[in-house]
Amino acid sequence: MSNWQKVFSDKHEYRADIVVAVLQDSGLQPVMVNKKDAAYQFGHFEVLVAPDHVLRAIKIIENDIEFK
Repeated sequence: MSNWQKVFSDKHEYRADIVVAVLQDSGLQPVMVNKKDAAYQFGHFEVLVAPDHVLRAIKIIENDIEFK
């Protein structure tokens, strides 16, 4: 997993959860990484995918997910 690449980042966990769910429904196997500091509550959440799925994941995120 050390060579997996970030395709999404947000300070809200629920948005990262949505991205993970949509990518899973599309047959990808994303991983969410919590980069938020536990004590001070600053940071963000990242969604990572395997290198060969990066372009497909970015396209899905851009075309199929809309946060309002």
